[in-house]
Amino acid sequence: MKSRAVLTLALLLAACASPVPPEKSAYVGQWEAPGMSLLITQGGQVVYWRKKGNSTSEINAPLKKFDGDNFVVGVGLWTTTFVVSKPPREESGRWKMTVDGVELTRGLASTIGQPALTSF
Repeated sequence: MKSRAVLTLALLLAACASPVPPEKSAYVGQWEAPGMSLLITQGGQVVYWRKKGNSTSEINAPLKKFDGDNFVVGVGLWTTTFVVSKPPREESGRWKMTVDGVELTRGLASTIGQPALTSF
């Protein structure tokens, strides 16, 4: 019974996602840096993990909208804004983006259109 409720909640959350608009398609992929991982799917699901000191933060929520270069994820009144100080760009053959002060690199699997995380 518990697994059915979790599955239902997961499906409802996924249904709330806004797909990534074509002009923001460079954001899609698995982005990584030491201590931080960010997956953004074309369908609008965001999976985030960050370890900072002794604390760990995790978010698995739908994309609500883009606000300039930044993007907002969450459900209902619970939202968080990811601050993008440098949007996705190609440098020396690798895609990079700076989010919340951390420079992330898009993983190899994402550069061929297949995000590395597909656990949702």
